[in-house]
Amino acid sequence: MSRNYMIYKNPNEAIEARVKDLLSRMTLIEKLAQMTQIEKTVATSYALTELSIGSILSGGGSGPFQRAAPSDWADMIDAFQKSALKSRLGIPIIYGTDAVHGHNNVYGATIFPHNVGLGATRDVDLVQRIGTATALEVRATGVHYTFAPCVAVCRDPRWGRCYESFSEDTEIVRKMTSVISGLQGLPPPGHPNGYPYVAGRTSVVACAKHFVGDGGTYRGINEGNAVLPFDDFDKIHMAPYVDCLSQGISTVMASYSSWNGSKLHSDYFLLTQILKDKLGFKGIVISDWEGLDRLCRPHGSDYRYCISSSIKAGVDMVMVPFRYEKFLEDSIHLVESGDIPMARIDDAVERILRVKFVAGLFEHPLTDRTFLDVVGCKSHRELAREAVRKSLVLLKNGKDSKKPFLPLHRNASRILVAGRHANDIGYQCGGWTITWHGSGGNITRGTTVLDAVKATVGDKTEVIYEQYPTQNSFTNKDFSFAIVVVGEVAYAESLGDDSELKIPFNDTELVKSVAEKVPTLVILISGRPLVLAPEVLEKIDALVAAWLPGTEGKGITDVVFGDYDFEGLLPVTWFKRVDQLPMNAGDQSYDPLFPLGFGLRFNSGSQQTE
Repeated sequence: MSRNYMIYKNPNEAIEARVKDLLSRMTLIEKLAQMTQIEKTVATSYALTELSIGSILSGGGSGPFQRAAPSDWADMIDAFQKSALKSRLGIPIIYGTDAVHGHNNVYGATIFPHNVGLGATRDVDLVQRIGTATALEVRATGVHYTFAPCVAVCRDPRWGRCYESFSEDTEIVRKMTSVISGLQGLPPPGHPNGYPYVAGRTSVVACAKHFVGDGGTYRGINEGNAVLPFDDFDKIHMAPYVDCLSQGISTVMASYSSWNGSKLHSDYFLLTQILKDKLGFKGIVISDWEGLDRLCRPHGSDYRYCISSSIKAGVDMVMVPFRYEKFLEDSIHLVESGDIPMARIDDAVERILRVKFVAGLFEHPLTDRTFLDVVGCKSHRELAREAVRKSLVLLKNGKDSKKPFLPLHRNASRILVAGRHANDIGYQCGGWTITWHGSGGNITRGTTVLDAVKATVGDKTEVIYEQYPTQNSFTNKDFSFAIVVVGEVAYAESLGDDSELKIPFNDTELVKSVAEKVPTLVILISGRPLVLAPEVLEKIDALVAAWLPGTEGKGITDVVFGDYDFEGLLPVTWFKRVDQLPMNAGDQSYDPLFPLGFGLRFNSGSQQTE
């Protein structure tokens, strides 16, 4: 066959033949550039066309501009792609973003509940449908790749990423990996285990993260150290990845954390011997954001050492994200000096090309704009509303077991709604929403709890909202009941680490002051269990854990006003005191406030079961 016949450009050729052919045509710099993922702010035409950089990402909150429309995203990414296609071999880029609860970087997108809420649903089909909807919104904007799902098993709620975990229970997390078949499409029978799979242009490349043990670190410290023997590590934290591989997961992200003191970004045993060799993973192992830099920090190691140890351990694509010229310069030196074997570089590039071919990027590199209208569409918001309904966990219903407080009466004469979280879409969505950490305020389109209450009650019902009611608020006002919505501020990663887990803003006092004057439902907006003082639990009439529900607040009123019953079950143990932590179901001294799997229905004597 003529050398000029480019097998890799023929979609009718087998993928492995296309990978082999393209690899044989690449120079060292082109190979290393394919291994490099850069942030969009440094993605110049030189980087894409002359160097053939392989991937671009949007960091948290990094879009075309503030409140950019879906079409603006598509324009930006297509412009990058056109530059890449002008490179010597015309290898398309793969564009990534953290679409971790919907396409959450995009203004107006549907924001689904965070994973802890989805874990409360125990609904495998629902989670798969959410993956499908998210993939559509992601692909509509030109993005090919989401750094999701997080399949960490959160063993300590003090961890700042607890809300990114479906559960403390490995088996629940394993079931919830069905989101992968939604994101990437469901692999056909007989699909090779560990081989990447992406169904087509309405599907997105997914990423199981963070490999491995990030939810099991000592005292829940983010990027900390998981200290436990391999058998327990394997059984608790590794098991969900087996399910991910069986669904054709295309990429796996290494964790910032350590296992028994060994940094995961440089752990050859776990990345190569276990994930690639034993489990048979054939996709991309990608670093986390500046993951190589973090290897250097504790010991002051030079950057070349960090590149060498990470690449040789099994990292294939490096999220640089800014110093790509330094990364390429040092990587060339390491390969040419023999420090990094050429075989390891070829293996990494094969994996990257394999995923690009599987995802159809060579045939369809540009955005299919027929999907633009699906971003934030009515059907996706209805799906998110369903997810909110099913995620709510009823923890208390009535002071007297024979007299349930819920459901609320929609035709009550006057209702007090209180708490800053009642009318704050940003806090309702939590971290990883529009920006990395998220924020309070009107950050995107959605329905707050207050909006939902007003839309649900009868025409003659008066709804009064006061963020912080005073004594005067109750003078000459006969409230039928109060809905007090409190919870956490928005946060992500290490900024969410919390050794106290108290309800912020002194809102425990708000709850007590209202509950002393009027029958009160408390709705808690949080990414994890928080301290619930006994005197508060005694005063209130009902308590609902709503987690971080996202943009569709009507899912809450659908249930508390009785159109649907509660279905949610606790995905994590609710502790009595923080000094009990870590505490997980099955522990010898298990003494929770509410156990894993707890959840009431409207009849306060009726507890659901797993």
